[in-house]
Amino acid sequence: MPGSALASLLARHQSTFGPVLPVDLNSAAVARLDFTAHNPTLASADLRDTAAFEALVTQLLAEQNALIGVGGYLENRVIYRRSPGLFGDPAVPARSLHLGVDVWLRAGTPVLAPLAAVVHSVADNNNFGDYGPTVILEHQLEETAFYTLYGHLGRAEVALLRPGMTLEKGEKFAEVGPHPENGDWPPHLHFQVMADMQGRVGDFPGVALPEEKAQWAELCPDPNLLLQSKWL
Repeated sequence: MPGSALASLLARHQSTFGPVLPVDLNSAAVARLDFTAHNPTLASADLRDTAAFEALVTQLLAEQNALIGVGGYLENRVIYRRSPGLFGDPAVPARSLHLGVDVWLRAGTPVLAPLAAVVHSVADNNNFGDYGPTVILEHQLEETAFYTLYGHLGRAEVALLRPGMTLEKGEKFAEVGPHPENGDWPPHLHFQVMADMQGRVGDFPGVALPEEKAQWAELCPDPNLLLQSKWL
């Protein structure tokens, strides 16, 4: 199913979905974080130093009197310069268009299935700046399959999962991971929706070339159709 058709399907079923995290993403404790070149705070930040990066996230939240940060869908980001080899050949323009939503919050926060699911695949993408422990779930709506990806998880919980396991809506299956095991990022959940896995297992591009925005947006519709946060 094309992403535009999936987006329409998800929009029709918004009352069906449960939370992905046990927090209110519409509360005053949530703020949108900007990781594009338009944010001057990033210009001098040492993004390869994860502790400094985490302090930066804390600062950005404090400036908005917030505890949880959200954002990122189709955002053209500068933060991927911390791992240029991962997101493309350093000699050519790097992938920087983010295809999911990030929720920046404390490690150990439970991650929940927003809909009944089957575990499609599990992997530990453990390169610096990668997803770290990753889970991909397969869901069915109106006899249509689609997929959700959860990146930067805790290793211990993900190790208990196997492809083919079934999950009930609202069931905890993972936790937001700490660094360095989460791909060496400040703690956050990368949440992404895919209309088609394209034969991939345990991984899926979460960052694309900006000039390919149209085709990736078609494949990966807005995750806020499930999250339903007013800040996104």
